[in-house]
Amino acid sequence: MAASIFERIKKERIEFVDLMYADLLGGWHHVTVPSGRFTGSMCEKGVGVDGSSVTGFRKVKSGDMVLVPDLDSGFMHPFADHPTLCVLGDLLDVGAKEGFSRDARYVARKAERALGRLRKGEHSLWLPELEFYLFDSVEIFGRPGHAGYRILSREAGAADGDPRVPEHEPRRRGYHAAAPEDRFENLRGTMCGTLAGMDIPVKYHHHECGPAGQVEIELNFMPLVKAGDSVALAKWAIRNLADRFGLVATFMPKPLYGEAGSGLHFHQFLAKGDLSAFYDPTGKAPLSKTGLHYVGGLLAHGKALCAIANPSTNSYKRLVPGFEAPVRLAYSVGNRTAAIRVPGYANTPENVRVEYRPPDATCNVYLTIAAMLMAGLDGIKRKLDPGQPLSRDLFHMPKNELDAIPALPGTLNWALDALERDHDFLLEGGVFTEDLLDAWVTLKRDEARDLAERPHPREFELYLGV
Repeated sequence: MAASIFERIKKERIEFVDLMYADLLGGWHHVTVPSGRFTGSMCEKGVGVDGSSVTGFRKVKSGDMVLVPDLDSGFMHPFADHPTLCVLGDLLDVGAKEGFSRDARYVARKAERALGRLRKGEHSLWLPELEFYLFDSVEIFGRPGHAGYRILSREAGAADGDPRVPEHEPRRRGYHAAAPEDRFENLRGTMCGTLAGMDIPVKYHHHECGPAGQVEIELNFMPLVKAGDSVALAKWAIRNLADRFGLVATFMPKPLYGEAGSGLHFHQFLAKGDLSAFYDPTGKAPLSKTGLHYVGGLLAHGKALCAIANPSTNSYKRLVPGFEAPVRLAYSVGNRTAAIRVPGYANTPENVRVEYRPPDATCNVYLTIAAMLMAGLDGIKRKLDPGQPLSRDLFHMPKNELDAIPALPGTLNWALDALERDHDFLLEGGVFTEDLLDAWVTLKRDEARDLAERPHPREFELYLGV
Protein backbone atom coordinates (compact mmCIF):
# COMPACT_ATOMS: atom_id res chain seq x y z
CA MET A 1 0.00 0.00 0.00
CA ALA A 2 2.89 2.36 0.76
CA ALA A 3 4.20 1.98 -2.80
CA SER A 4 0.82 2.87 -4.30
CA ILE A 5 0.44 6.02 -2.22
CA PHE A 6 3.88 7.23 -3.31
CA GLU A 7 2.94 6.49 -6.93
CA ARG A 8 -0.22 8.54 -6.46
CA ILE A 9 1.72 11.44 -4.97
CA LYS A 10 4.04 11.44 -7.97
CA LYS A 11 1.35 10.86 -10.63
CA GLU A 12 -1.05 13.52 -9.31
CA ARG A 13 1.76 15.96 -8.46
CA ILE A 14 0.63 16.23 -4.88
CA GLU A 15 2.46 18.98 -3.00
CA PHE A 16 1.39 18.26 0.58
CA VAL A 17 0.17 15.40 2.73
CA ASP A 18 -2.28 16.44 5.47
CA LEU A 19 -2.28 14.04 8.43
CA MET A 20 -5.59 14.25 10.31
CA TYR A 21 -6.72 12.94 13.70
CA ALA A 22 -9.58 13.62 16.11
CA ASP A 23 -9.39 14.57 19.79
CA LEU A 24 -11.41 12.83 22.50
CA LEU A 25 -14.44 15.06 21.90
CA GLY A 26 -14.35 14.42 18.15
CA GLY A 27 -12.81 17.69 16.90
CA TRP A 28 -10.37 17.43 13.98
CA HIS A 29 -6.67 18.31 14.21
CA HIS A 30 -4.06 18.11 11.45
CA VAL A 31 -0.42 18.54 10.60
CA THR A 32 0.72 19.13 7.02
CA VAL A 33 4.01 17.92 5.58
CA PRO A 34 5.51 18.58 2.12
CA SER A 35 5.04 15.50 -0.03
CA GLY A 36 8.83 15.13 -0.39
CA ARG A 37 9.08 14.55 3.36
CA PHE A 38 6.33 11.93 3.35
CA THR A 39 8.56 8.86 3.24
CA GLY A 40 8.36 5.15 3.98
CA SER A 41 10.07 5.81 7.29
CA MET A 42 7.38 8.34 8.24
CA CYS A 43 4.68 5.84 7.33
CA GLU A 44 6.23 3.30 9.70
CA LYS A 45 7.39 5.51 12.56
CA GLY A 46 4.81 8.30 12.37
CA VAL A 47 4.92 11.99 13.25
CA GLY A 48 5.34 13.37 16.76
CA VAL A 49 2.28 14.87 18.48
CA ASP A 50 2.12 16.83 21.74
CA GLY A 51 -0.78 15.02 23.38
CA SER A 52 -0.86 17.49 26.27
CA SER A 53 -2.09 20.18 23.85
CA VAL A 54 -5.01 18.09 22.55
CA THR A 55 -8.38 18.04 24.35
CA GLY A 56 -8.78 14.92 26.46
CA PHE A 57 -5.42 13.31 25.69
CA ARG A 58 -2.39 13.65 27.98
CA LYS A 59 -0.86 15.68 30.78
CA VAL A 60 2.29 17.70 30.01
CA LYS A 61 4.61 15.29 31.81
CA SER A 62 3.54 12.40 29.54
CA GLY A 63 2.42 14.19 26.42
CA ASP A 64 4.66 12.73 23.70
CA MET A 65 2.71 10.66 21.16
CA VAL A 66 3.12 9.41 17.60
CA LEU A 67 0.64 9.77 14.71
CA VAL A 68 0.97 6.85 12.27
CA PRO A 69 -0.67 7.31 8.83
CA ASP A 70 -3.45 4.89 7.85
CA LEU A 71 -2.52 4.49 4.18
CA ASP A 72 -5.96 3.09 3.28
CA SER A 73 -7.69 6.34 4.26
CA GLY A 74 -6.30 8.78 1.70
CA PHE A 75 -8.45 11.27 -0.23
CA MET A 76 -7.78 14.52 -2.05
CA HIS A 77 -8.29 17.61 0.09
CA PRO A 78 -11.44 19.22 -1.35
CA PHE A 79 -10.64 22.76 -0.12
CA ALA A 80 -6.87 23.18 -0.38
CA ASP A 81 -5.49 25.57 -3.02
CA HIS A 82 -2.39 23.37 -3.38
CA PRO A 83 -2.81 19.68 -4.37
CA THR A 84 -3.02 18.00 -0.98
CA LEU A 85 -3.64 14.39 -0.02
CA CYS A 86 -5.45 13.92 3.31
CA VAL A 87 -4.56 10.82 5.31
CA LEU A 88 -6.13 9.85 8.63
CA GLY A 89 -3.79 8.79 11.40
CA ASP A 90 -3.78 6.40 14.34
CA LEU A 91 -2.25 7.56 17.62
CA LEU A 92 0.32 5.62 19.64
CA ASP A 93 2.10 6.30 22.90
CA VAL A 94 5.80 6.78 22.29
CA GLY A 95 7.43 3.35 22.40
CA ALA A 96 4.09 1.50 22.51
CA LYS A 97 3.09 -1.16 20.02
CA GLU A 98 -0.62 -0.83 20.73
CA GLY A 99 -2.89 2.11 20.07
CA PHE A 100 -3.63 4.96 22.46
CA SER A 101 -6.57 4.15 24.76
CA ARG A 102 -8.12 7.61 24.31
CA ASP A 103 -7.88 7.55 20.51
CA ALA A 104 -11.56 7.10 19.59
CA ARG A 105 -10.70 5.59 16.19
CA TYR A 106 -8.70 2.90 17.99
CA VAL A 107 -11.68 2.25 20.27
CA ALA A 108 -13.81 1.68 17.17
CA ARG A 109 -11.27 -0.83 15.83
CA LYS A 110 -11.32 -2.70 19.16
CA ALA A 111 -15.12 -2.85 19.03
CA GLU A 112 -14.92 -4.52 15.62
CA ARG A 113 -12.49 -7.09 17.07
CA ALA A 114 -14.86 -7.74 19.98
CA LEU A 115 -17.62 -8.55 17.48
CA GLY A 116 -15.29 -10.93 15.64
CA ARG A 117 -14.52 -12.81 18.85
CA LEU A 118 -18.16 -13.19 19.85
CA ARG A 119 -19.72 -13.75 16.43
CA LYS A 120 -17.27 -15.57 14.16
CA GLY A 121 -17.43 -14.45 10.55
CA GLU A 122 -19.83 -11.57 11.20
CA HIS A 123 -19.35 -7.86 10.73
CA SER A 124 -21.47 -4.82 11.51
CA LEU A 125 -22.92 -2.35 9.01
CA TRP A 126 -23.98 1.22 9.79
CA LEU A 127 -26.07 3.81 7.93
CA PRO A 128 -25.92 7.31 9.49
CA GLU A 129 -28.50 10.04 8.92
CA LEU A 130 -26.96 13.51 9.26
CA GLU A 131 -29.47 16.24 10.12
CA PHE A 132 -28.33 19.85 10.39
CA TYR A 133 -29.44 23.46 9.96
CA LEU A 134 -28.18 25.98 7.41
CA PHE A 135 -28.48 29.56 8.66
CA ASP A 136 -27.63 32.80 6.89
CA SER A 137 -25.81 34.06 9.96
CA VAL A 138 -25.40 33.43 13.67
CA GLU A 139 -24.32 36.13 16.11
CA ILE A 140 -23.15 35.02 19.55
CA PHE A 141 -22.31 37.39 22.39
CA GLY A 142 -21.40 36.19 25.84
CA ARG A 143 -19.88 38.63 28.29
CA PRO A 144 -20.94 39.64 31.79
CA GLY A 145 -23.96 41.88 31.32
CA HIS A 146 -24.24 41.17 27.59
CA ALA A 147 -25.19 37.61 26.60
CA GLY A 148 -27.35 36.09 23.90
CA TYR A 149 -27.51 35.03 20.26
CA ARG A 150 -29.30 36.01 17.06
CA ILE A 151 -29.97 33.62 14.19
CA LEU A 152 -30.85 34.83 10.70
CA SER A 153 -32.71 32.41 8.43
CA ARG A 154 -34.27 33.90 5.32
CA GLU A 155 -35.79 30.53 4.50
CA ALA A 156 -38.09 30.91 7.51
CA GLY A 157 -40.10 33.44 5.50
CA ALA A 158 -40.37 36.24 8.07
CA ALA A 159 -39.65 39.71 6.74
CA ASP A 160 -36.89 40.42 9.25
CA GLY A 161 -35.35 36.97 8.96
CA ASP A 162 -36.60 35.84 12.38
CA PRO A 163 -36.42 32.02 12.24
CA ARG A 164 -39.55 31.55 14.34
CA VAL A 165 -42.57 30.47 12.33
CA PRO A 166 -45.91 32.22 12.98
CA GLU A 167 -48.40 29.94 14.69
CA HIS A 168 -50.82 29.92 11.74
CA GLU A 169 -48.21 28.55 9.33
CA PRO A 170 -48.22 24.73 8.96
CA ARG A 171 -44.99 23.23 10.26
CA ARG A 172 -45.17 20.33 7.78
CA ARG A 173 -43.98 22.57 4.95
CA GLY A 174 -40.38 21.86 5.91
CA TYR A 175 -40.33 18.09 5.36
CA HIS A 176 -39.30 17.20 1.79
CA ALA A 177 -40.11 20.78 0.79
CA ALA A 178 -39.42 21.73 -2.82
CA ALA A 179 -38.10 25.00 -4.20
CA PRO A 180 -38.60 27.87 -3.60
CA GLU A 181 -39.21 26.87 0.05
CA ASP A 182 -36.13 24.67 -0.19
CA ARG A 183 -33.30 27.12 -0.85
CA PHE A 184 -30.50 24.60 -0.46
CA GLU A 185 -31.04 21.86 -3.03
CA ASN A 186 -28.07 22.93 -5.15
CA LEU A 187 -25.83 23.38 -2.13
CA ARG A 188 -26.71 19.91 -0.88
CA GLY A 189 -25.87 18.57 -4.33
CA THR A 190 -22.47 20.25 -4.10
CA MET A 191 -22.01 18.78 -0.64
CA CYS A 192 -22.89 15.28 -1.83
CA GLY A 193 -20.52 15.60 -4.77
CA THR A 194 -17.74 16.64 -2.42
CA LEU A 195 -18.46 13.71 -0.11
CA ALA A 196 -18.38 11.31 -3.07
CA GLY A 197 -14.95 12.68 -3.99
CA MET A 198 -13.85 11.81 -0.44
CA ASP A 199 -15.14 8.22 -0.87
CA ILE A 200 -18.10 8.84 1.45
CA PRO A 201 -21.18 7.06 0.05
CA VAL A 202 -24.41 9.11 -0.04
CA LYS A 203 -27.86 7.50 -0.19
CA TYR A 204 -29.87 10.70 -0.71
CA HIS A 205 -30.46 14.24 0.55
CA HIS A 206 -33.57 16.33 1.24
CA HIS A 207 -35.09 19.14 3.25
CA GLU A 208 -36.04 18.16 6.80
CA CYS A 209 -38.95 19.22 9.03
CA GLY A 210 -37.48 22.48 10.31
CA PRO A 211 -38.69 25.30 8.03
CA ALA A 212 -35.75 27.55 8.95
CA GLY A 213 -33.17 25.65 6.91
CA GLN A 214 -33.08 22.13 8.35
CA VAL A 215 -31.74 19.56 5.89
CA GLU A 216 -30.56 15.96 5.87
CA ILE A 217 -27.86 14.05 4.04
CA GLU A 218 -28.23 10.31 4.54
CA LEU A 219 -25.16 8.18 3.98
CA ASN A 220 -25.13 4.52 2.97
CA PHE A 221 -24.22 1.33 4.81
CA MET A 222 -20.56 0.99 5.77
CA PRO A 223 -18.38 -1.05 8.13
CA LEU A 224 -17.87 0.40 11.60
CA VAL A 225 -14.59 2.33 11.32
CA LYS A 226 -15.46 3.53 7.82
CA ALA A 227 -18.79 4.84 9.15
CA GLY A 228 -16.97 6.72 11.90
CA ASP A 229 -14.53 8.23 9.41
CA SER A 230 -17.35 9.17 7.04
CA VAL A 231 -19.54 10.96 9.58
CA ALA A 232 -16.64 12.86 11.15
CA LEU A 233 -15.29 13.93 7.75
CA ALA A 234 -18.77 14.73 6.38
CA LYS A 235 -19.34 17.19 9.23
CA TRP A 236 -15.98 18.80 8.46
CA ALA A 237 -16.74 19.06 4.71
CA ILE A 238 -20.31 20.33 5.22
CA ARG A 239 -19.21 23.11 7.56
CA ASN A 240 -16.44 24.17 5.18
CA LEU A 241 -18.75 24.24 2.16
CA ALA A 242 -21.46 26.17 3.99
CA ASP A 243 -18.86 28.75 4.99
CA ARG A 244 -17.76 29.11 1.36
CA PHE A 245 -21.38 29.83 0.40
CA GLY A 246 -21.68 32.47 3.12
CA LEU A 247 -23.80 30.25 5.39
CA VAL A 248 -23.43 28.63 8.79
CA ALA A 249 -23.96 24.87 9.05
CA THR A 250 -24.66 23.67 12.58
CA PHE A 251 -25.14 20.17 13.95
CA MET A 252 -26.42 21.51 17.28
CA PRO A 253 -29.24 19.20 18.40
CA LYS A 254 -31.62 22.09 19.22
CA PRO A 255 -30.60 25.50 17.89
CA LEU A 256 -34.20 26.80 17.74
CA TYR A 257 -36.75 26.65 20.54
CA GLY A 258 -40.08 25.25 19.38
CA GLU A 259 -38.71 23.80 16.13
CA ALA A 260 -37.48 20.37 15.11
CA GLY A 261 -34.14 19.28 16.52
CA SER A 262 -31.33 17.58 14.60
CA GLY A 263 -30.40 13.98 15.32
CA LEU A 264 -27.82 11.51 14.09
CA HIS A 265 -29.81 8.31 13.67
CA PHE A 266 -27.93 5.07 13.04
CA HIS A 267 -29.41 2.17 11.08
CA GLN A 268 -27.39 -0.91 12.05
CA PHE A 269 -27.25 -4.68 11.81
CA LEU A 270 -24.89 -7.61 12.05
CA ALA A 271 -24.22 -9.44 8.81
CA LYS A 272 -22.66 -12.68 7.67
CA GLY A 273 -21.83 -12.50 4.02
CA ASP A 274 -24.71 -10.74 2.30
CA LEU A 275 -27.38 -11.67 4.86
CA SER A 276 -28.56 -9.88 7.98
CA ALA A 277 -28.20 -11.82 11.22
CA PHE A 278 -31.25 -9.86 12.42
CA TYR A 279 -33.62 -11.50 9.90
CA ASP A 280 -36.18 -14.12 10.83
CA PRO A 281 -39.47 -14.16 8.88
CA THR A 282 -41.22 -15.81 11.85
CA GLY A 283 -39.80 -13.47 14.51
CA LYS A 284 -41.14 -10.26 16.00
CA ALA A 285 -40.80 -7.24 13.78
CA PRO A 286 -39.46 -9.55 11.87
CA LEU A 287 -36.32 -9.74 14.03
CA SER A 288 -34.40 -12.92 14.77
CA LYS A 289 -33.48 -13.83 18.34
CA THR A 290 -30.07 -12.29 17.68
CA GLY A 291 -31.72 -9.06 16.55
CA LEU A 292 -34.07 -9.01 19.53
CA HIS A 293 -31.25 -9.60 22.00
CA TYR A 294 -29.24 -6.82 20.31
CA VAL A 295 -32.22 -4.49 20.77
CA GLY A 296 -32.48 -5.67 24.37
CA GLY A 297 -28.87 -4.57 24.94
CA LEU A 298 -29.45 -1.13 23.46
CA LEU A 299 -32.51 -0.63 25.64
CA ALA A 300 -30.88 -1.98 28.80
CA HIS A 301 -27.92 0.40 28.43
CA GLY A 302 -29.82 3.25 26.77
CA LYS A 303 -29.44 5.70 29.66
CA ALA A 304 -25.67 5.17 29.86
CA LEU A 305 -25.36 5.39 26.09
CA CYS A 306 -26.80 8.90 26.21
CA ALA A 307 -23.67 10.12 28.02
CA ILE A 308 -21.68 9.22 24.88
CA ALA A 309 -24.28 9.56 22.11
CA ASN A 310 -25.88 12.77 23.50
CA PRO A 311 -22.92 14.43 25.21
CA SER A 312 -23.91 18.11 25.21
CA THR A 313 -26.18 20.16 27.43
CA ASN A 314 -28.04 21.12 24.24
CA SER A 315 -28.71 17.42 23.50
CA TYR A 316 -31.42 17.32 26.15
CA LYS A 317 -33.31 20.25 24.66
CA ARG A 318 -33.92 17.97 21.65
CA LEU A 319 -35.01 14.88 23.59
CA VAL A 320 -38.42 16.30 24.47
CA PRO A 321 -41.95 15.26 23.40
CA GLY A 322 -43.61 16.65 20.28
CA PHE A 323 -40.81 16.73 17.69
CA GLU A 324 -40.31 13.06 16.65
CA ALA A 325 -37.30 12.87 18.96
CA PRO A 326 -37.30 9.79 21.22
CA VAL A 327 -38.01 10.24 24.92
CA ARG A 328 -38.59 6.63 26.03
CA LEU A 329 -36.52 3.45 25.83
CA ALA A 330 -38.80 1.28 23.74
CA TYR A 331 -38.70 -0.30 20.28
CA SER A 332 -41.34 -0.38 17.58
CA VAL A 333 -42.00 -1.18 13.95
CA GLY A 334 -42.11 2.04 11.98
CA ASN A 335 -42.93 4.23 15.00
CA ARG A 336 -40.53 7.19 15.16
CA THR A 337 -41.41 8.19 18.73
CA ALA A 338 -39.55 5.19 20.19
CA ALA A 339 -35.80 5.05 20.80
CA ILE A 340 -35.45 2.11 18.41
CA ARG A 341 -37.38 1.75 15.18
CA VAL A 342 -37.45 -1.38 13.05
CA PRO A 343 -38.04 0.08 9.56
CA GLY A 344 -41.13 -1.55 8.12
CA TYR A 345 -39.80 -1.27 4.56
CA ALA A 346 -36.59 -3.19 5.38
CA ASN A 347 -37.97 -6.71 5.55
CA THR A 348 -35.79 -8.88 3.30
CA PRO A 349 -33.01 -11.25 4.40
CA GLU A 350 -30.42 -8.74 3.16
CA ASN A 351 -31.57 -5.56 4.86
CA VAL A 352 -33.45 -6.20 8.12
CA ARG A 353 -31.99 -3.79 10.65
CA VAL A 354 -32.78 -1.50 13.54
CA GLU A 355 -32.54 2.28 13.72
CA TYR A 356 -31.23 3.76 16.97
CA ARG A 357 -32.66 7.28 17.12
CA PRO A 358 -31.38 9.06 20.27
CA PRO A 359 -27.84 10.09 19.14
CA ASP A 360 -26.96 13.55 17.89
CA ALA A 361 -23.92 14.91 16.09
CA THR A 362 -22.32 16.61 19.10
CA CYS A 363 -21.00 13.13 19.87
CA ASN A 364 -17.62 11.64 19.05
CA VAL A 365 -18.98 9.35 16.37
CA TYR A 366 -16.30 6.67 16.79
CA LEU A 367 -17.09 6.30 20.49
CA THR A 368 -20.84 6.36 19.84
CA ILE A 369 -20.80 3.59 17.24
CA ALA A 370 -18.45 1.49 19.36
CA ALA A 371 -20.67 1.97 22.43
CA MET A 372 -23.85 1.01 20.55
CA LEU A 373 -22.17 -2.14 19.24
CA MET A 374 -20.92 -3.09 22.71
CA ALA A 375 -24.41 -2.58 24.15
CA GLY A 376 -25.92 -4.77 21.45
CA LEU A 377 -23.29 -7.48 21.91
CA ASP A 378 -23.94 -7.46 25.65
CA GLY A 379 -27.61 -8.03 24.90
CA ILE A 380 -26.71 -10.99 22.67
CA LYS A 381 -24.37 -12.51 25.27
CA ARG A 382 -26.93 -12.13 28.07
CA LYS A 383 -29.93 -12.97 25.83
CA LEU A 384 -31.75 -9.82 26.93
CA ASP A 385 -35.43 -9.80 25.96
CA PRO A 386 -36.74 -6.39 24.84
CA GLY A 387 -40.35 -7.49 25.26
CA GLN A 388 -43.11 -6.77 22.78
CA PRO A 389 -42.64 -4.00 20.20
CA LEU A 390 -44.53 -0.80 20.93
CA SER A 391 -47.55 -0.42 18.66
CA ARG A 392 -48.79 3.00 19.81
CA ASP A 393 -47.63 6.60 19.60
CA LEU A 394 -45.79 7.42 22.82
CA PHE A 395 -47.07 11.01 22.75
CA HIS A 396 -50.71 9.87 22.98
CA MET A 397 -50.45 7.14 25.61
CA PRO A 398 -52.14 7.49 29.03
CA LYS A 399 -49.72 8.68 31.70
CA ASN A 400 -49.85 5.47 33.73
CA GLU A 401 -48.87 3.40 30.66
CA LEU A 402 -46.20 5.88 29.62
CA ASP A 403 -44.63 5.89 33.08
CA ALA A 404 -44.09 2.14 32.82
CA ILE A 405 -41.62 2.70 29.94
CA PRO A 406 -38.11 3.82 31.03
CA ALA A 407 -37.35 7.41 30.09
CA LEU A 408 -34.19 8.69 28.46
CA PRO A 409 -32.18 11.04 30.71
CA GLY A 410 -33.41 14.60 30.90
CA THR A 411 -30.04 16.29 31.44
CA LEU A 412 -26.38 15.69 30.65
CA ASN A 413 -25.56 15.16 34.34
CA TRP A 414 -28.33 12.57 34.59
CA ALA A 415 -26.79 10.71 31.63
CA LEU A 416 -23.29 10.91 33.14
CA ASP A 417 -24.64 9.50 36.40
CA ALA A 418 -26.06 6.57 34.41
CA LEU A 419 -22.72 5.97 32.68
CA GLU A 420 -20.87 5.92 35.99
CA ARG A 421 -23.31 3.26 37.27
CA ASP A 422 -23.48 1.23 34.06
CA HIS A 423 -20.28 0.91 32.00
CA ASP A 424 -18.97 -2.62 32.51
CA PHE A 425 -20.37 -3.59 29.09
CA LEU A 426 -18.05 -1.00 27.51
CA LEU A 427 -14.97 -2.42 29.27
CA GLU A 428 -15.46 -5.94 27.87
CA GLY A 429 -12.38 -7.03 25.94
CA GLY A 430 -10.63 -3.74 26.74
CA VAL A 431 -12.62 -1.86 24.09
CA PHE A 432 -13.15 1.15 26.36
CA THR A 433 -10.96 1.75 29.41
CA GLU A 434 -11.68 3.22 32.82
CA ASP A 435 -9.10 5.89 32.00
CA LEU A 436 -10.97 6.99 28.87
CA LEU A 437 -14.36 7.00 30.60
CA ASP A 438 -13.00 8.96 33.58
CA ALA A 439 -11.55 11.58 31.21
CA TRP A 440 -14.82 11.74 29.27
CA VAL A 441 -16.98 12.20 32.36
CA THR A 442 -14.63 14.88 33.73
CA LEU A 443 -14.74 16.89 30.49
CA LYS A 444 -18.51 16.64 30.26
CA ARG A 445 -19.14 17.50 33.92
CA ASP A 446 -17.06 20.63 33.33
CA GLU A 447 -19.26 21.58 30.35
CA ALA A 448 -22.45 21.09 32.36
CA ARG A 449 -21.05 23.14 35.24
CA ASP A 450 -19.92 25.90 32.89
CA LEU A 451 -23.45 26.35 31.56
CA ALA A 452 -25.14 25.97 34.95
CA GLU A 453 -23.09 28.83 36.43
CA ARG A 454 -24.07 31.36 33.74
CA PRO A 455 -27.27 33.45 33.78
CA HIS A 456 -29.51 32.61 30.82
CA PRO A 457 -31.52 35.24 28.88
CA ARG A 458 -34.73 33.34 29.64
CA GLU A 459 -34.04 33.69 33.37
CA PHE A 460 -34.25 37.47 33.01
CA GLU A 461 -37.70 37.12 31.43
CA LEU A 462 -38.83 34.87 34.27
CA TYR A 463 -37.13 36.42 37.30
CA LEU A 464 -35.96 39.99 36.69
CA GLY A 465 -39.07 41.48 38.20
CA VAL A 466 -39.68 39.11 41.11
